[in-house]
Amino acid sequence: MSIDSPVLPSSSTLSDHPLLQPLNIGGLTIENRLMVAPMAGVTDNPFRRLCKSFGAGHAVSEMIIADTALYARKKSLYRANFDNEIAPISAQIAGAEPEKLAEAARYQIDNGAQIIDINMGCPAKKVCRKLAGSALLQDEDLVARLLDAAVNAVDAPVTLKTRLGFENGRENILRVAKRAEQAGIAAIAIHGRTREDMYTGEARYELIREVKDSISIPVIANGDIDSAQKAQHVYEMTGCDAVMIGRAAQGQPWIFRDIEHFLRTGERLDAPSVSEIKEIVLAHLQELYDFYGEYSGCRIARKHIAWYTTGIPNSNAFRQAMYGEESTAGQFRVVQSFLQTYE
Repeated sequence: MSIDSPVLPSSSTLSDHPLLQPLNIGGLTIENRLMVAPMAGVTDNPFRRLCKSFGAGHAVSEMIIADTALYARKKSLYRANFDNEIAPISAQIAGAEPEKLAEAARYQIDNGAQIIDINMGCPAKKVCRKLAGSALLQDEDLVARLLDAAVNAVDAPVTLKTRLGFENGRENILRVAKRAEQAGIAAIAIHGRTREDMYTGEARYELIREVKDSISIPVIANGDIDSAQKAQHVYEMTGCDAVMIGRAAQGQPWIFRDIEHFLRTGERLDAPSVSEIKEIVLAHLQELYDFYGEYSGCRIARKHIAWYTTGIPNSNAFRQAMYGEESTAGQFRVVQSFLQTYE
């Protein structure tokens, strides 16, 4: 079935589509089953709240390394900031030592998190070199000890974010998922690639379907969900309990609104006007400036501005000029001026 063509929900699913229903994770209720994937350097507090304002039912924090020596670092403090977020709040932790992972889980619960998410999916070299993230999938005994340590450390739901396996041809997600359920993991999110794949090729959903058929805890499908129609397709392919959107939300946080509308009505929403995009971008910029301050706010905002303006005429030249702005006020003015040109 081509994903380029409309994939309409059946009439029986309109208005009461399963992905729009509440989801229970470890006794906590999530409003719907459209989730924001944790992305380092992206899913900070302002971005999580923005996506939730467009209808995402849940958002997981950026990855926080399970090392007490890093907790006081400015970057870690930002990543673990849950102020004004819609509950339930989920903090993602990553590490390769069971004792440190357990300590990190306890720390984040004390810090306000209500769900702990374990990262066993990050493919980044700097993470895998420390045998964390998706590198852990090479050692199933260590995976088991880490899961047990985190679950036993806190009186709160613990979830898992992972991939199909470390290498193609050695996919071990079925064993990992069953061991996760045995450990007491409350839900598992699976990116439909191996670590070897990184983000190349197409996500594979067949193994996610097999996992769904083999365990009873909620299974969340992730990978290449970039439209409302694709969300419906992945749901049909996997039978998943929820879908998780990552890169497709960069520069278009309204994708959750689009998916919700399509699943509820069977109709596509028109793309937002430049006027609406301007309103969203400027509000997001102000949130970033307030959250990070002058120096970091200006620099962190640049990637978001680039994503938002992709595809708008003359945006390449605009971005080069925007990158040269060193103050939040100057950056705000050039973005506002550029987008006003196309209203």
